[in-house]
Amino acid sequence: MTESTDSARPPEDLPDDRHRVFLVVVDDSEEMQVAMRFACLRAKNTGGRVALLYVQEPAEFHHWLGVGELIQHERREEAEARLSDLSSRAQEISGTMPILIVREGKRGEELLKLLDEDRSISIVVLAASTDTEGPGPIINYMMKQGATSMRVPLTIVPGSLSDEEVAKLT
Repeated sequence: MTESTDSARPPEDLPDDRHRVFLVVVDDSEEMQVAMRFACLRAKNTGGRVALLYVQEPAEFHHWLGVGELIQHERREEAEARLSDLSSRAQEISGTMPILIVREGKRGEELLKLLDEDRSISIVVLAASTDTEGPGPIINYMMKQGATSMRVPLTIVPGSLSDEEVAKLT
């Protein structure tokens, strides 16, 4: 008896649709909300899950150790509050609790490190800035530094999409 192989099955290091994780990089921009909505609806419609990455910039104040630690503690509290708020909305839209990730460093570098470390992430979703100065710093970084080393697709959605337009696309 021979075993049949399923040619539609993804390679072992790539998740199938039931385990697809859509990663959104959290920042304070309005367009990030569009990226999150897109990722949440794609996850809901494909049985996947959303992950939210919040990257804290390292504290630059090193004169007094206690002050640096206080700044880091305050930043950590801000990150947790922001992720708590976004987590509730993401769960509301996608129907599942998102994966929450907090890292310290530079956004682009930490995103690439996370993609190398976490094989469950299958798609990165970013929204382009509505500003005329360009698509935004993380997209610029990914196009210059990360494009050759990324192992997953990068989905860039227009940051000006309405909720209705995002729903139609997903």
